[in-house]
Amino acid sequence: MPDIEPRHCLAATGLVDSDNPEVRAFAQRHAQGADDRERAIALYYAVRDGFRYDPYRIDLSEGGMRASTVLANGFGWCVTKAALLAAACRAVGIPARLGFADVRNHLSTERMRQTMTTDIFIWHGYTEVFLEGAWRKATPAFNIELCERFGLHPLEFDGRSDSIYHPFDLAGNKHMEYLRERGSFADVPLAELVADFRSTYPEWLHGSESTSRLEQGDFLADVAKEPGPRL
Repeated sequence: MPDIEPRHCLAATGLVDSDNPEVRAFAQRHAQGADDRERAIALYYAVRDGFRYDPYRIDLSEGGMRASTVLANGFGWCVTKAALLAAACRAVGIPARLGFADVRNHLSTERMRQTMTTDIFIWHGYTEVFLEGAWRKATPAFNIELCERFGLHPLEFDGRSDSIYHPFDLAGNKHMEYLRERGSFADVPLAELVADFRSTYPEWLHGSESTSRLEQGDFLADVAKEPGPRL
């Protein structure tokens, strides 16, 4: 897959809707700093901690997947929070795109394992921000409250090194394994993502609908029920 140049990662796209008035206002409010790196760091933490991570309440429709929808909902999952960070960066003139990988996620729940029949999460999303002449990976999915509650290393971002999931949690238990890189995209490749979700997780969506069968569950309560030490 050819690399996407920074100049092609500044304009709004269908789902990275950096031209949305609410996204622009959010970006202007939080992008504080003396240079692009400092502003990107500030935006990262605003997205990471300002919006709760909830993998149960996923809507794979175009409306449900837009960056601006995270602002409206107050929560998101890895792909939509990554899209919001990318949109906020673009709104203040910082090139940003989306990266995807398949991961084995050990922060799962019995409800998720029964529904998805696997602990492998395809199309895990993160943001790639162009800073100081290089693309830097930033993963704003897990908010600080989630990390503190379940003994996870919070992901920090300094704008100079990649911020990706740690392989182990604070207690030394397996946390996240990266299995396959899917590449970088200027927008969420929604049609491909949805097709793969339907074939990989046939019990996960409501038939032909775009919403998850997990949406009535409580993710935090289910994680708390999982066996094993939690700090």
